[in-house]
Amino acid sequence: MTTVAIVAGGPFDALADLRKYEREVDVWIGADLGATYITQNHLRLALAIGDFDSITKEDISRVEHEAERIEKYPMEKDETDLELAIQAGLSYQPTRLFLFGITGGRLDHELANIQLLYRLLMKGIEPVLVDHLNQLTIHQPGIHHVRKSAYDQKFSFLPFTETVKNLSLEGFYYPLVNQTIHWGTTLCISNQLIAETGTFSFHDGILIMIKSL
Repeated sequence: MTTVAIVAGGPFDALADLRKYEREVDVWIGADLGATYITQNHLRLALAIGDFDSITKEDISRVEHEAERIEKYPMEKDETDLELAIQAGLSYQPTRLFLFGITGGRLDHELANIQLLYRLLMKGIEPVLVDHLNQLTIHQPGIHHVRKSAYDQKFSFLPFTETVKNLSLEGFYYPLVNQTIHWGTTLCISNQLIAETGTFSFHDGILIMIKSL
């Protein structure tokens, strides 16, 4: 089971602490400026990829020195640097893929990046978007479990598809039983775990779960 982490070039102040994930991650890939974030954290940079239009000459030199492999692309291209990085990450056949540095910047990029998670899910990969305040995962129908952490976290559930049917929440402050939720609802925003383990289940649709500090 391989875990890949892709770090994009989003704002540094929205970036999670990458070193906290060092033991979980097998392969680190940097997309454009994200490659410098990896080297700055003294992590092994397996691949640097992108057009590198957001990176200084000094940082490029450091990346070229530390990266095991570099793939450079022109600025005018059909894919974003992140999408190129994801395509490269798939070659490692990951079971889980962390995405860092993809929030806090341009809204168009942020929405497109969240939609990329669906593509990974459909390939049988567990995608996890992480920034300094949030962790976002996307789920297919079934029964799913979450564990309580040392932090006081908020849990929000949002439909990725137009509807999510028969959503149930157990072990949460606001429980739910077989509720259908639709785009535009705020019904499942800001819940909390009251048990050591919480369960959420649903029968149809695609569901986003966001854990926030």
